[in-house]
Amino acid sequence: MNVDSLILLALIMVLLPLGGTLAGGLFGQTLGRTFTHRLLITLVAISFFLSCYLFKIFAMDKHPAVEGILYTWATAGLLRFDIAFLLDPLSATMTTIVLFVSLMVHIYTIGYMADDPGYQRFFCYVSLFTFFMLILVLANNFLLLFFGWEGVGLVSYLLIGFWFKRETALFGSLKAFIVNRVGDVGFILAIAAVLMYFGTLHYHDVFQHVPDVIQLRLSILPGWNVSVITVICFLLFFGAMAKSAQVPLHVWLPESMEGPTPISALIHAATMVTAGIYMVARMSPLFEFSPAMLSFILVIGGSTAFFMGLVAVVQYDIKRVIAYSTISQLGYMAVALGASAYDAAIFHLITHAFFKALLFLAAGSVIIALHHEQDMRKMGGLVSYMPITYLTFAIGALALSAIPPFSGFYSKDIIIEAVQLSIVPGAGYAYYCVLAGAFVTPLYIFRALFMTFHTEERMDPALKGHVKESPWVVLLPLIGLAIPSVVAGQLLIDRMLFLQPTLLGNSIFVLPDHHVIDQLSTEYLGANKMALEAGETVTFWLAMAGIVSAWLFTAFLPSLSEWFKKKFSLLYAILVRKYGFDDFNQVVFVQGTQEAGHLCYEVSDVQLIDGSVNGAGRFVVWFARISRLMQSGYVYHYALAMVLGILIFLVWYVGGF
Repeated sequence: MNVDSLILLALIMVLLPLGGTLAGGLFGQTLGRTFTHRLLITLVAISFFLSCYLFKIFAMDKHPAVEGILYTWATAGLLRFDIAFLLDPLSATMTTIVLFVSLMVHIYTIGYMADDPGYQRFFCYVSLFTFFMLILVLANNFLLLFFGWEGVGLVSYLLIGFWFKRETALFGSLKAFIVNRVGDVGFILAIAAVLMYFGTLHYHDVFQHVPDVIQLRLSILPGWNVSVITVICFLLFFGAMAKSAQVPLHVWLPESMEGPTPISALIHAATMVTAGIYMVARMSPLFEFSPAMLSFILVIGGSTAFFMGLVAVVQYDIKRVIAYSTISQLGYMAVALGASAYDAAIFHLITHAFFKALLFLAAGSVIIALHHEQDMRKMGGLVSYMPITYLTFAIGALALSAIPPFSGFYSKDIIIEAVQLSIVPGAGYAYYCVLAGAFVTPLYIFRALFMTFHTEERMDPALKGHVKESPWVVLLPLIGLAIPSVVAGQLLIDRMLFLQPTLLGNSIFVLPDHHVIDQLSTEYLGANKMALEAGETVTFWLAMAGIVSAWLFTAFLPSLSEWFKKKFSLLYAILVRKYGFDDFNQVVFVQGTQEAGHLCYEVSDVQLIDGSVNGAGRFVVWFARISRLMQSGYVYHYALAMVLGILIFLVWYVGGF
């Protein structure tokens, strides 16, 4: 196919979800529930099949990357701001994953939101979210990237606060919106810096001129000069830290659990939270020339992977366990980026999209059965009631825990091995963090599995007679996600990482000194061999130890868990308080801002402004009272005043001579 035809296919693929949003939003009440969801699901399904076709052309058949300008939005002198798409292996792969997960979520929503009065509105939001994510992925310039970036942030606010009558939902949506705006300050400053030093916002032109900018330095403080590339990369990653929930800008993501479960799966699996990972991978020609930023990303990613995984161990809300799991896994992806293993980061992004969406939707199936109960302390023994949900949740847990041959095993182990080989400063710290995470991950996810599906039944007795397996419209997406959660890693690892040219091809740039994947290729003997030899690795036995520990603490000796809480009460309190991030933000930023506003009101408004205005009024009143004394109404008083005035004038006049 020629370039124009490919760009037209991409445009149709992007506009179909938007068309569904407009149709559902404008005519949803007229069309009715059934026709609305059928229309929107059909349009997203068509988009998905188009993305599969583009994936085949660009990723499998290695068609050269193409770019197409849809129209020029604005011009300023020699600058052009185009609305244009970039089709290459990376964008084709991402659109396929985004649309597959979105399609599964759309189908799942039929069952989950069946009784919700905002049924059509929710479908419209999900389709609009998909549209903005596609724009973000397909953009060929920073301007369009920012449009998609802000779009997913806006719609996430609407989706997290979908149940707007619940105060917690409003708080969660507002928190997500504000924290992401903090990151966006850095992101938009990065775009301004790119425009300032490169004179363009077009990816290709920026990457072409990187050698011309490498030597430029920027004075941050007197005597402290920093590379311009490093400043740009820091600002870009600062935006990614908020969007992809890296410490300390991760605090919004657990609160997003206040939204309906389908959107939790969509946000956390393949769309919004992975946007930052995708953006850094796309900007690899910039980040590769900033070793300081690679070190920073390693440290941030390693800390996120390990410490946020520990928080998941003490959570009792089933969705929050999976939410903190998402933060931890995003830390793994960031570590891969810092180690210059960009292909491995995208590989883990893909496998994570499958099993994390599966875990969220399986948790949602449990929540439906228990009439929206999310506390695992009020569950237990559900395996006999919900065998299919249990099986799919178990598959997701095994994939997340990196147990071979499930998909997460291949992507996570590659990241751990890659960071071990990295020579970038900070790689040692990141390696021990992700290695410890190999134990923590199965500990928290199997703790959730055992507490939910095994152990004694702790459900409300009134619910027991009503608990049953979810309908097929809920189970079908679970099965659809369970299959790639089992086989995707084994099927993709060769093409993603080791067969030349790799699946992502020239979409990723890595300096020869940083190419850890090349070093791993000398020891790689195939996916089957990797799975069979897993028992020889420390990560496998750490994972098994995590599963056994979860079983001991929840199913075999639950009293042991209470003993640990008392024995390590300080550590437990720290984890329950989530290291104090939320408390710090609440005290310093929320209450601090309120106190600062109150102080400004008392000093500036009440004392200064009101005092000045009221003082001027009081002076006028005082002056009027004094002046009124002079208006006595007696003629002889006025005559005396005239005589005194004349005398004073004469004295002044004579004295002047």
